[in-house]
Amino acid sequence: MKLHLYFARRFAYSFAMVFGIFLILFTLLDMVEQMRRFGSATVGFPQILRLSLLNVPSGIYQILPLIVVLATVVLYLSLARSSELIVSRAAGRSAIHSLTSPVLVSLLIGLLSVLVFNPIVAATSSLYEQVAASYRGEGDRVISVSREGLWLRQGSHLGQVVIRAARSNLDGTELDGVSFLGFGPDGQPSYRLEAQSAKLTPGAWKLSQAKQWQFEDSGNPEATAQSFEEFELSSNLTGEQIRDSFGKPGSIPIWDLPDFIEQLQDAGFSVRAYRVWFQMELALPLVLMAMVLVGAAFTMRHTRFGRTGQRVLMAVLIAFAFYFIRNFARVLGESGQLPVLLAAWAPPVAAILLISGILLHLEDG
Repeated sequence: MKLHLYFARRFAYSFAMVFGIFLILFTLLDMVEQMRRFGSATVGFPQILRLSLLNVPSGIYQILPLIVVLATVVLYLSLARSSELIVSRAAGRSAIHSLTSPVLVSLLIGLLSVLVFNPIVAATSSLYEQVAASYRGEGDRVISVSREGLWLRQGSHLGQVVIRAARSNLDGTELDGVSFLGFGPDGQPSYRLEAQSAKLTPGAWKLSQAKQWQFEDSGNPEATAQSFEEFELSSNLTGEQIRDSFGKPGSIPIWDLPDFIEQLQDAGFSVRAYRVWFQMELALPLVLMAMVLVGAAFTMRHTRFGRTGQRVLMAVLIAFAFYFIRNFARVLGESGQLPVLLAAWAPPVAAILLISGILLHLEDG
């Protein structure tokens, strides 16, 4: 038991060291990138530092598997150089048995990453987009999804228009059961439009079966209401703006993702990318476990056998290959070429089985 705790403590220390190195490196590089993006007199060093601190967690989270495999390499190279693995084998503990503690620690890191680090990354990513947009002079996102339906916002120097729809097509350019509420430059409501459907065309919404109420006069709006078979309402929105306003799946905390997927599906949008992301986040502990096995498979042998650099390079290359295959499976899952569960869970399970076979062959074969 003490030996397991010793290996677990050593792996946790290696992980913390590698994580800290990448955190410092990413912060410095991101500060340079933020200076390049916002190199103006209005954005000073405190604002650049704030942007970097908000953006770095997302980058660290994406390379978490690489950090784990490097931490494993550091651990087993240090154990091999000090001959502690040889002593462990002499005491009756096989090399496979010594992997138990690092694997369990990696699973714990994966669980904490999904349950704790993921919401932190989502919050910082969302705040970064808002702060960066404010520095660029851009407005907030134009779309929101709730249980009441789909909400859009468009605006110009003439005022703002709030749009609510019961349902939408996949890209938000065709709305059903839609209502438009217009506000003047002074913020007061000026008109209301309700229509059976609305279609976004370049420069305007085309409404069918519409009815308009004017609020500018002090009289009864219903008495002056007008009905139209077809009606055009000017708009500066585009389909790309609507799609981009949803943000990336990673900007939504995993705790809120199931409800968001349900609301998005009720509004009529495609939720496949969000389902794939959700399942891949749940599979992250297995991914980190696979990275530990990859790093250990090539670095557990004693350094006197030589070719240490080649084995480390091989471990890193295989880790990158697995990372590429996992992202490729994600793309196939989002495009519908693979089932969602298969795209998310097959790569880590296959990697664990393959590397376990290699370990058994090298150590007990």
